[in-house]
Amino acid sequence: QVQLVESGGGLVQAGGSLRLSCAASGRTFSTGTVGWFRQAPGKEREFVAAVKWSSGNTYYADSVKGRFTISRDSAKKTVHLQMNSLKPEDTAVYYCAATGRILIVVGVTRNYDYWGQGTQVTVSS
Repeated sequence: QVQLVESGGGLVQAGGSLRLSCAASGRTFSTGTVGWFRQAPGKEREFVAAVKWSSGNTYYADSVKGRFTISRDSAKKTVHLQMNSLKPEDTAVYYCAATGRILIVVGVTRNYDYWGQGTQVTVSS
């Protein structure tokens, strides 16, 4: 019983910033992995970033490395995705996902057990 709710999406100009949040309820995260994925129209869902809850280790897709930062707030049971230097190609629906497992390949969607509803991010040129 884990509910994930994304927020913070919206419309932003290229070069701008946006911070997404993923709030969890129903179960407290103490271990496991939380990831962000995105899906643009007509494209496959792709990995963006992930964080291991206990260690804080982070992982990023090459396309966002250096621009995006994933972080966790244990007290608020929330994961954030700070997105800077946004590009039009970042436009997509962004999904938060979680699993209680630690030793996983973070970029594989089927390794995650819980998913949020998604939040739209649109970057204009």
